[in-house]
Amino acid sequence: MQHAQRLGGVVESILERAGFRLTPVPDAHLCCGSAGTYSILQPRLSGQLLANRLVALQAGAPELIATANIGCQLHLGTQVQVPVCHWIELLDDAGQAAEG
Repeated sequence: MQHAQRLGGVVESILERAGFRLTPVPDAHLCCGSAGTYSILQPRLSGQLLANRLVALQAGAPELIATANIGCQLHLGTQVQVPVCHWIELLDDAGQAAEG
């Protein structure tokens, strides 16, 4: 969302308004290595981008990692012990908890 759609900060704002506490991520604008064909045609570069992204994402010791990109979700999930989910799943879970 932040690169192609230029909507950086929108998801974060929605999650914060929904009551989620976000941890700061160093270099939040950088790619995880899943974009386009990196992970297929440039696996070495993709792997390095992934390793760098995971260090940054885990710097604040989050309980989970949320993303707005399903490709990133799958890519990040291959190398991390922290659960990785789509941000809509968080809103869905929060909505169900509020109803229940």
